[in-house]
Amino acid sequence: MNALFYLALERLPLGVTVTIEVLGPLVLSIVASRRASAWLWALLALAGVAALGGGGWDRLDPLGVLFALGAAASWAFYILASARVGRDFPKLDGLALAMAVGAVLALPFGIADAGSALLRIEIVALGAAVAVLSSTIPYALELVALRRLPAAVFAILMSLAPATAALAGFIFLGQHLAWLELVGIALVIAASIGAVRSSARAAREAAEPLA
Repeated sequence: MNALFYLALERLPLGVTVTIEVLGPLVLSIVASRRASAWLWALLALAGVAALGGGGWDRLDPLGVLFALGAAASWAFYILASARVGRDFPKLDGLALAMAVGAVLALPFGIADAGSALLRIEIVALGAAVAVLSSTIPYALELVALRRLPAAVFAILMSLAPATAALAGFIFLGQHLAWLELVGIALVIAASIGAVRSSARAAREAAEPLA
């Protein structure tokens, strides 16, 4: 998932890459949910992430799009796999095993690509910081969340990623938001709230016959 995402970033703008990648959780939200309202919230979120990519679609590189779509599919499978791992392994044992396997698989490609740069302590330190901040901490929090949320709701909440990225770019990088991007953020947030409220209502309805 991460490898395909970074390959896509070499050919596509950040906003467009994140927008395409988030299509994976959106499709999963439709497939995993059995309520008709899931289609409404998923379509609303889809409209939002499409708006967040405003202005960048005319520069799409076909290979970059394929990489981003591959990352989207991987993200959907990651959500399902994490939910299963969270149920079958106590604490964060499953995540530790998964990241160890991922590191072993990625290591040969990393060594071949980085070469002598791996001998520079500051580069290795930066790489370790990226690993902790972009993988270890987020994945650990997501694994804990997946133990408490249905996959469909979690998938919709992941649609907040483009909105979060846009806001972070504005606050920390001074990247101003166009009106279309602001509309996209609002649509994604509205879809996320709607999905959570719909899921909570469904849970209450399912519990009522048992009460």
